[in-house]
Amino acid sequence: MTDTTKDRVVIFDTTLRDGEQSPGATMTHDEKLEIAELLDDMGVDIIEAGFPIASEGDFRAVSEIAERSKNSVICGLARANFNDIDRCYEAVKKAAQPRIHTFIGTSPLHRAIPNLTMDEMAVKIEETVTHARNLCDNVQWSPMDATRTEWDYLCRVVEIAIKAGATTINIPDTVGYTAPRESADLIKRLIETVPGADEVVFATHCHNDLGMATANALAAVEGGARQIECTINGLGERAGNTALEEVVMALKVRGDIMPFETGIDTKKIMHISRRVAAVSGFPVQFNKAIVGKNAFAHESGIHQDGMLKNAETFEIMRPEDVGLSGTSLPLGKHSGRAALRDKLRQLGVDVGDNQLKDIFVRFKDLADRKKEVYDEDILALVTATNTDAISDSLQIVNLKVICGTGGPAEATLEMEIDGTEQTAVSEGDGPVDATFKAVRMLHPNKARLQLYQVHAVTEGTDAQATVTVRLEEDGMIATGQSADTDTVYASAKAYVNALNRLIMRRSKSEGSDAKEVSYKDVN
Repeated sequence: MTDTTKDRVVIFDTTLRDGEQSPGATMTHDEKLEIAELLDDMGVDIIEAGFPIASEGDFRAVSEIAERSKNSVICGLARANFNDIDRCYEAVKKAAQPRIHTFIGTSPLHRAIPNLTMDEMAVKIEETVTHARNLCDNVQWSPMDATRTEWDYLCRVVEIAIKAGATTINIPDTVGYTAPRESADLIKRLIETVPGADEVVFATHCHNDLGMATANALAAVEGGARQIECTINGLGERAGNTALEEVVMALKVRGDIMPFETGIDTKKIMHISRRVAAVSGFPVQFNKAIVGKNAFAHESGIHQDGMLKNAETFEIMRPEDVGLSGTSLPLGKHSGRAALRDKLRQLGVDVGDNQLKDIFVRFKDLADRKKEVYDEDILALVTATNTDAISDSLQIVNLKVICGTGGPAEATLEMEIDGTEQTAVSEGDGPVDATFKAVRMLHPNKARLQLYQVHAVTEGTDAQATVTVRLEEDGMIATGQSADTDTVYASAKAYVNALNRLIMRRSKSEGSDAKEVSYKDVN
């Protein structure tokens, strides 16, 4: 183990084989070629392109990937029989660097399926690995379910495979049964025990049934493995595999305790993660390490304040390292004033301390009703705050609306008019009509409704509605606007804001020519 090249960890990606085996994750021919090209370009050492004997389509995909690959070793999978191995070699042989990967289940459970004794299986392993090596210089052999195979028998068959010509010995934790300490110890003991082990590369293939795939893979590397089998986004059978992005970034970030290098261009990780999610139909969970939507997002006010002062306070890697443009500070009910002010600055809105205080109060109220507050929501809050600041002659204190198919809608409105609270109940043709009539009962006016417009600021049933109301009275025109997740309340606010503008206009320019008074959206 003195060779310095042993400190480089080879990345073996099996997204196109084990990943595609996830129920429902089948990719088209062109999609497989696209993903293979992205893997090759990002620096993956070995691409397991498929299982050539499984179908004619898989054979064609592996063959074309082999012909088109520029840098990666192209590998195909084969069971322990001559037909599989021949078909596999036929598919990969045109690659600049072909590899045959043959396997057989060696645990008691798997030996029982073909009803082979230990000796019969040992003979089969010797014959099939020898056959593969006669076709190709690069042969990988795997004892499937190795972590549940008897120790003495595992040592025996690994030695047979090495003597038969295997150049890589992969030790699969096929059902995700092992734990990190066991994973490291198993590889270490095999290297120390099996004759010829120092002449081959040991690999690890870990499944995530107990959520320990990445930890087991990294532990195996510490035990002496120098090839990690993984997939993009951890895609794979059942709970999936070791995720490429996780092991690569773990080695990069924790080089102090795991001084191993890979040839992966990490800046391309996010792009390929999203493409695999798109073509496989398996979306990445929001809190997935490295590539999840929330991996570089901070909502807590304490975290956001720390991030704005020094990103290293709450991030152990830079988002740019995996291909993101930067950190995300999504605004929600846990966010503080510092994050809100920063977001306003990003949106080109400069506010004073008093205005920020007003916007923050509205923001907190909105955030309690929405899971996520978007940029458009923030701009709508700014609009509403500026609109409400025009005049406060009329203010809504409380609004209750009853509507349905059983009869006319009924609105109970409580308003403060020049400092005095008054209440009115009105019926109307729908909740908005009933509300507007209640406003007119409390504040009689001749204003004619010229425009009533509702616009959803964001998507979803909890989206804010921005309502615009334009009124005309005695030649004077005023526009009011308001935003809220309650469309009827936003309508009432917009209507009252327009009336407040008319009141202000009458007091300042009575008898002047009609001019429209409106507030333009901040952008």
